[in-house]
Amino acid sequence: QVQLVESGGGSVQAGGSLRLSCTPSGYTIRYIWMGWFRQTPGKEREGVATINHIGSTTYYTDSVKGRFTISRNDTENSVYLQMNNLKPEDTGKYICAASLLEGTNWRDINSWRFSGQGTQVTVSS
Repeated sequence: QVQLVESGGGSVQAGGSLRLSCTPSGYTIRYIWMGWFRQTPGKEREGVATINHIGSTTYYTDSVKGRFTISRNDTENSVYLQMNNLKPEDTGKYICAASLLEGTNWRDINSWRFSGQGTQVTVSS
């Protein structure tokens, strides 16, 4: 059974940094796209960042460009989200997603085969 385990969330003040990690169990990330989503109460899951199967291409939602960086280490079977200059509006549960279905929109959570339970990020002003 595939499980995506996220870690690294926490509470920080605005301007601070966090690094999220996602490590699947029972599944290799080699050769697949990986992504991060953000869930806030009352809103749909928002695609935050994605990275292609070889790490050569990344995409970000506009609100995090220049502040967040997605990366991958296939040897460690992990994907990361470095978040700098955090803002209160970045608060939410961050969810890892794996294996983007071909020809679909990465920003739609339904385009991914697997997703995790998430790790909470809280940014105070």
